[in-house]
Amino acid sequence: MDRDRMADYQAMATELRREGIRAEVYLGNPKNFGNQLKYADKRNSPVAVIQGTDEAARGVVQLKDLFLGAKIAAEASHEEWKSQPAQTEVARTDLVAEVRRLLGPA
Repeated sequence: MDRDRMADYQAMATELRREGIRAEVYLGNPKNFGNQLKYADKRNSPVAVIQGTDEAARGVVQLKDLFLGAKIAAEASHEEWKSQPAQTEVARTDLVAEVRRLLGPA
């Protein structure tokens, strides 16, 4: 999301890869967040890791379950969709464990 934090994003991707989880960092225009999620959808990514300046300052990341989000968008009411059940905030230190949990059994 922030070009000046690219090293942090690469570090997260490396951490996930070391644990056997495929990961990549979006290198397109960081100002258009929607395009970042569209890219993840095109790549059939199950999870998006989101960390802006505010999240970094608080030591957290947002994890977006893209498969669940698509299902909810197709089936849920507007109020259900707004409650964001497909997106959770977790401690940055729990990134790998929480992504692994979202991915389910290997």
